[in-house]
Amino acid sequence: MEYRAVVLAAGESKRMGEQKLLLPFHGRPMIEHVLEAAAEWKPLVVAGREVAAYLAQREGVEVVRNDDPGRGMAHSVVLANDAIRPDAALIVLLGDKPLVSPQIIERLCASCADADIAFPREPHTGDPGHPVIFSPRARTKIPLLPDGDSLHALRDDPSLERREIAIADLGAYFDIDTAGSLEE
Repeated sequence: MEYRAVVLAAGESKRMGEQKLLLPFHGRPMIEHVLEAAAEWKPLVVAGREVAAYLAQREGVEVVRNDDPGRGMAHSVVLANDAIRPDAALIVLLGDKPLVSPQIIERLCASCADADIAFPREPHTGDPGHPVIFSPRARTKIPLLPDGDSLHALRDDPSLERREIAIADLGAYFDIDTAGSLEE
């Protein structure tokens, strides 16, 4: 099965007060870490105005612009779904999770060949993480998602075969939402 990475980067960073994905994290804009982790899977970035302008000068990254980020994460996934061949599985990553690694992505891909949805689950706390993989079958339900900031309805759809992978790697769970979390 072919896998394509989708990096969601259209958020307005309201809690941060400025576009967080362009702020430095370990010496580079935060989004660069996610793009590097996803490079093997030909990343498509669904981006708002500022991030799209930044990425316009970067080679090897396809960008779909989301001019209505207030519609939420689900709308960005719909835009990505429309831009990628329907027979590919989507690896949905969040631009504000700069510790994600290619190893996390590889482990999920290797574990989900016969599942519709796969995602990491923190083995000690039970918290779900990212990235989330959606098979071509699961993708047929993406156009039905309501606007909003969650993919839980699709991830938890009982008609789809779901695989939760125990991954203890912080990269699947750590995100940056505030100036305080960036400083940490």
